[in-house]
Amino acid sequence: MQLVKPLSATNREKLKTALHKSGLEVMNDKKAMMIEKIINIIVEMVHYSDELPKVNFSVFLQEKMNLDYHKMAEIFSKTKGVTIEHFILLHKVERIKELITYDKLNLTEISYKMHYSSVANLSRQFKQITGLTPSYFKSLSQRERINLEDL
Repeated sequence: MQLVKPLSATNREKLKTALHKSGLEVMNDKKAMMIEKIINIIVEMVHYSDELPKVNFSVFLQEKMNLDYHKMAEIFSKTKGVTIEHFILLHKVERIKELITYDKLNLTEISYKMHYSSVANLSRQFKQITGLTPSYFKSLSQRERINLEDL
């Protein structure tokens, strides 16, 4: 949202305080806004779309953001302490955990849905991140998942 005219310092502080009480914050740093938008695109893409894009994630983000991917990646890494690729991988693993927990798809279907070339590739990345194989994760009675906000 953009204001018609700038807020006075007093009104800006009042707005900031009111938003903070609601768990929100004023973002006036362009880099922070860009990172937040990247995060929202990744979360939407991995967790809430029926199918991941057919194109490379870097191409997808570049088209969505209309910015140079390398510049975005550099700023994202410096700010978040993790690469965009690793951030996406963390979210994909959480989505895979979710799909395993729902138990509606088998691993072959999950690997296809999540655009892995094989179940072996999915299993390798899953184990790299979690330390567990997808099959072992499925057998656990208590399946730990990470809140999306904590990734």
